[in-house]
Amino acid sequence: MDSLITFVIAAAICLVFVLSYTKKLKMQERRAQEAAKKGAVYSEGPRAQHPHIDANACIGCATCTTVCPEGDVLAMLGGKAVIVYGYKCIGHSLCAEACPVGAITMVMASPGMSADLPVLSPQCETNVPNLFIAGELGGLALIKNAINQGRDCVDTVATRIKALRASSGADTWDLLIVGTGPAGISTSLRAIERKLTYVTIVGT
Repeated sequence: MDSLITFVIAAAICLVFVLSYTKKLKMQERRAQEAAKKGAVYSEGPRAQHPHIDANACIGCATCTTVCPEGDVLAMLGGKAVIVYGYKCIGHSLCAEACPVGAITMVMASPGMSADLPVLSPQCETNVPNLFIAGELGGLALIKNAINQGRDCVDTVATRIKALRASSGADTWDLLIVGTGPAGISTSLRAIERKLTYVTIVGT
């Protein structure tokens, strides 16, 4: 008899916790749905770099929603992460780094949404061959992205430099870097590391 009473009490306690947790999940999902509706009405969508979520790979752990410092860019709907306020995303990619299953990748907005931004290749190259844009001018104001882009641009140039040197002459600099923001500094340092000749112009 005593064991039955103990079992009933334990079951009641567990039931209270389960009901409380379920109620919390329902409230979170209702808020996410409301945010998604507002986002559809007031947001034009992501304008630069933003997360793309593979719903088939997402396991619904909500890690991405908790690490995002912008608040409600992402939310959980139906047990999956979704974008609700994409225009708030600044492209720091913390959600992609935190995702335990790699369900999030960072992508750029469509040309129609980012009409005021330059069209760049995945290597940050413009439609002018060997002219690269990194950092804020390319629509990514985040310092980490600017640093990474500047470094990647130099790596791309370094792979092409032999052919370019042969066609441009011996007295030509390998790189002209305009601006000394995070991207410019990163580009200059990477050029030193890759043993390229360069000139850096300080922006005004």
